[in-house]
Amino acid sequence: MKLHFSIIIPVYNRPKEIDELLHSLTLQTYQKDFEIVIVEDGSVDDCKSTIEKYSEKLNIKYFFKENSGAGQSRNYGMQKAKGNYFIILDSDVLLPKHYLEEVEHTLRAKFTDAFGGADAAHNSFTALQKAINYSMTSVLTTGGIRGKKQSVGKFQPRSFNMGLSKKAFENTNGFSEMKYGEDIDLTFRLWDKGFETQFIEKAYVYHKRRSTISQFYKQTFNFGTARPILNRTHPKTAKITYWFPSLFVIGFDVALILAIFWNWIFVIPFLIYFTLVFIDSLLQNKNIKVALLSIITTYTQFLGYGLGFLKSMFKL
Repeated sequence: MKLHFSIIIPVYNRPKEIDELLHSLTLQTYQKDFEIVIVEDGSVDDCKSTIEKYSEKLNIKYFFKENSGAGQSRNYGMQKAKGNYFIILDSDVLLPKHYLEEVEHTLRAKFTDAFGGADAAHNSFTALQKAINYSMTSVLTTGGIRGKKQSVGKFQPRSFNMGLSKKAFENTNGFSEMKYGEDIDLTFRLWDKGFETQFIEKAYVYHKRRSTISQFYKQTFNFGTARPILNRTHPKTAKITYWFPSLFVIGFDVALILAIFWNWIFVIPFLIYFTLVFIDSLLQNKNIKVALLSIITTYTQFLGYGLGFLKSMFKL
């Protein structure tokens, strides 16, 4: 199969991020033609002038539409694209130079109609962004399913770094109208229709994610609210592990209360866990500030996801 890549990027009020992402695309070692489809999702602060800077360096198509959310904007972009294989990226990522080369090399060796890649922290990221990246990718926090190791048999691609063939898009109609968890929902529907997914370890992106604790909390809260909906929509995919963040938060709060009014021994397991997080992050990032922040971001992640999960469960 001859691969023609179309890179699909929805954007909402983030012209600076688009500038940085497009710059990383100009540095690709990939020698073949590819197109970039940018879908402005009803932004007030649009990126049209930013895109014009790259009009002679990159093959870019730009569309402006009413706000509908990232999933529907991705579908819109894939409908307008000319390629036969779509690479879906969030606007807050940067690509290493080898990214497109690695994707083509892997798909030629083992073709699948969808793939997902890892995410990493760039050296230019802030200490907090590096800590958030650690919490989202570490084996100690998420089992490493978003990191650099193939820790699961069937990989669930995430929309910040995802590939989808035109055939798979046409068979599934792309992303649903879910605001959060729409990428996981698409993966489950791909599997139901017999399409395979794979994890391409070397096709990683530098993912900025959020720049404040409150933004990160809101993001993980939204992830948590999506999971019970996914469990109801795809009941065979539900797992007991999805309860762990909620149980962790409840257990931590109970342990603190018992420590204050009875005996501090109840908080020891949590102290040991956060100590391991600190040590692991320090070994990975070689930075004490990032390691200390990793304790905060890890708890924020559990708190946001756990409370979002519980709220959604009660609503359902």
